[in-house]
Formats: sequence, C-alpha cells, structure tokens
Amino acid sequence: MTKTRLRVYRIAAMGIFAALSIVLVYFIHFPIFPAVPFLEYDPADVPIIICAYLFGPLHGLVLTVVVSVVQGLTVSAQSGWIGILMHILATGALVLAGSGLRLLLHTRKQKTGAGLNAGVIDIISAFSGTVAMTVTMALWNMLFTPIFMGVTLDVVMPLMPFIVAFNLIKAALNSAVALVIYKLLPKRLLERLS
Repeated sequence: MTKTRLRVYRIAAMGIFAALSIVLVYFIHFPIFPAVPFLEYDPADVPIIICAYLFGPLHGLVLTVVVSVVQGLTVSAQSGWIGILMHILATGALVLAGSGLRLLLHTRKQKTGAGLNAGVIDIISAFSGTVAMTVTMALWNMLFTPIFMGVTLDVVMPLMPFIVAFNLIKAALNSAVALVIYKLLPKRLLERLS
C-alpha cells in the first residue's frame, strides 16, 4: 500500500472514530456520584483509545483535541471552555500514557524477541493510562473545579475522593472496553490501517 493511500485510510478512520466518540457521548452520559453531578461517565474515550492503539499516541492526542472541541461546542456546551480543557487533559493523559507505553513495550518485544506477552503488555498499558488520567485529573480538578463551580478550594477538597474515584472508574472502564473491542477487530483490518 502506498503512503498516500495509507494516509487517506487513517484520516478516514480518524473521522469515523471522532464521529463515534461524539455519538457515544450524546447518547450515553450519566453521573456516577450524586455529590458531583457535573462529572458524568461517558464512553467517548473508547474510540479515541482504539485510534491510539492503531495509529499511535500522537494520532490519539490529535483525535482527543478534535473530539473535545467538537463535543464542547455541541453536546456538552454547558461545560464551556473548562469542560473542553479538562477533557483534553484527562483523555490526553489516558491516551498518551496508555498507548505510549503499549507502543514502547510492543516495539521492544519486536526488536529483541523477548519480553512480556501481548496480553500482559495490554493490561499494563491500560493500567498505566488509568493511573495517569486519575492522577492528572486529581491535580487539575484542584485548579479548575473551583473556577467552574465559582467556589474556593476549601469547598472542592471534600469532593476530591469522588473526583478521584470517578476518574479511576471512567478510565478503567473505557480502557477495558477499548481493549476488548480492539482485540475483536479483524486482523485484516488492523493490517490495512497499520
């Protein structure tokens, strides 16, 4: 396959992943904890994670930015610029850490012929993305949640256990679903897009 054709396939696939992400957040979103109803679970990160597994962390990050802006201007407009920024930071951390480590470990295994098996690499990668998103969002929520809610940090601090748990649940669930779907994709499709 020529580089031009591969580039066209990737752009088309990224467009499909972006559309899927927006559709998922439009139809599936709900708060997990009533104490923080503005933190809604949605599976919109699943297509972004799959994209990052297919094409690499930078493609996943680009898709994250595109989806965050489109979502923030349409289906989640009530969150404003803070919602867009928080989505970029959360999903960006998840995608960069998870798919970046996955790419590094798979590349090392291909070059040396030794290392962890593919299943273990995938689990470690999903776990690292989940931890990265959870830690990152714990820190950013201390800065942006007071601004978003129009309160002081003292009011937000009692909510931090909910915020940490929310990000842990969302990242772990979306990573697991993305990994299962990725593993179910036909090898021929994966070869064509890679």
